Amino acid sequence: MEQPTNPQEDTELVEPADALPQVSLNELSQTMQAAVKRAGWVELAPVQKRAIPYMLAQRDLMVQARTGSGKTGAFILPLLEQIDFNAATCQALVLVPTRELAQQVAAEAQLLTGDSGMRVIAVYGGTSYGPQIEAFKLGAHLVVGTPGRVLDHLIKRNLSLNNLQTLIYDEADRMMSMGFYPDMVRVQEFLPGSPINGYMFSATIPIHVMRLANMFLNKPGFLSLSRDHVHVEDTEHVFYITPGLDKDRALVRIIEFETPNQAIIFCNTKARVEYVVTVLQRFGYNADEISSDLSQGAREKVIQRMRDGKLRFLVATDVAARGIDIPDMSHVIQYEPPEDLEAYIHRAGRTGRAGATGTAITLVNYNERRQLTRIAAHYEIEIEERPLPHDEDVETLVAQRLIGQLEARLRERDRLQIERMQRFAPMAKQMAEDEDGLALLTMLLDDTYHNWMYKPPELPPIGGQSKKEKSSDGGRKGNRRKDRRPDQRRSKKA
Repeated sequence: MEQPTNPQEDTELVEPADALPQVSLNELSQTMQAAVKRAGWVELAPVQKRAIPYMLAQRDLMVQARTGSGKTGAFILPLLEQIDFNAATCQALVLVPTRELAQQVAAEAQLLTGDSGMRVIAVYGGTSYGPQIEAFKLGAHLVVGTPGRVLDHLIKRNLSLNNLQTLIYDEADRMMSMGFYPDMVRVQEFLPGSPINGYMFSATIPIHVMRLANMFLNKPGFLSLSRDHVHVEDTEHVFYITPGLDKDRALVRIIEFETPNQAIIFCNTKARVEYVVTVLQRFGYNADEISSDLSQGAREKVIQRMRDGKLRFLVATDVAARGIDIPDMSHVIQYEPPEDLEAYIHRAGRTGRAGATGTAITLVNYNERRQLTRIAAHYEIEIEERPLPHDEDVETLVAQRLIGQLEARLRERDRLQIERMQRFAPMAKQMAEDEDGLALLTMLLDDTYHNWMYKPPELPPIGGQSKKEKSSDGGRKGNRRKDRRPDQRRSKKA
């Protein structure tokens, strides 16, 4: 397996205030060096050099580095030193958002461990429980799995975390965006009473993930080797390049990937507002508009629905949205850049308010990009470009979210409810094999997804905890302080 390297990763570094020195390959233990040799790597990747010392020192850490930078090796290699292979029990758990990533991480772990004796199992939905349960009985040391399936095994007592030492969240931002947050919180109920070490690895760590991280980690440091994705301000500025004739469908794909809690979508004209809100509503989104045609009373009712959390997407022009103040607004989406430079600041200012965090997204075609460049230069704003998701990406993401949600609902059913639903098993099998029946099943899945995902939002508090969670210490057991941003300092390498 080829070791990822990226010389640009080290050009700008953000690390904890009490940073540890990086480690070189020849400073690793013989066990870890043997694993590196087994993988065919000639040197450590930058993220491995920087992150491994914190894991060996058992210091909780958030790590931000680009996809393909070697993050998996950064957390697998230290586990070879920390896991007791003679103890037939789960000592390390890696939570991942998708079955594909579970397979990938488990495969890399198997390669690095070789015949050292560490037993690894990947667990995820859509497959038989039998082999997974057998692996637990044999004493899997490292479990890599999706939050939903791991929670299933914990509830059924197939898996015990009583001897867990290390908990890793891989691609934490994707787990949050895919709706796994409740499962991630509930998994903590099964953690041991003794202290464990926690780590988050991700290509991007937006501020809302940073704040929520304090629920899952114990006073974590923050390490970033991804120069273009360091988020330390209350509002991120992002843009997507979209095809001119496909901007409406691009907006839908972006919404699925960004998963705003609430958003105002700005358009430059009233006609464009009407078009965009129609597209969103026909796609099943909880959306409405305000325009100069509405009476003041009707306009205030729409805005109040937004304030009350009963409306997720509000489409408006600059004039119609003047004076709107929604404290919980997570995103502002500009369907097109404003013609007036100052309007950009007014639009972006609708999010990231009252101590909250936010994201300002702009959709631009190639002709509009010049205007966005002017805005960025005028206000000295660094606006990050993100790749536009493809239809296939959205299909995969939506399917994974829906499976996780359905598995969660199945977990809540008692024996009588499960017995009752078995009446429909033959019918479901027959429908899946018939073209018309398949269309009916597809319709039901589509309705289920949108009724769950895009019903009026239930917004979490800024600190990441509900009152119920606060009263029951919804975080990991042990001492922790909430709403505390990790200490960090920025340094540049010559």
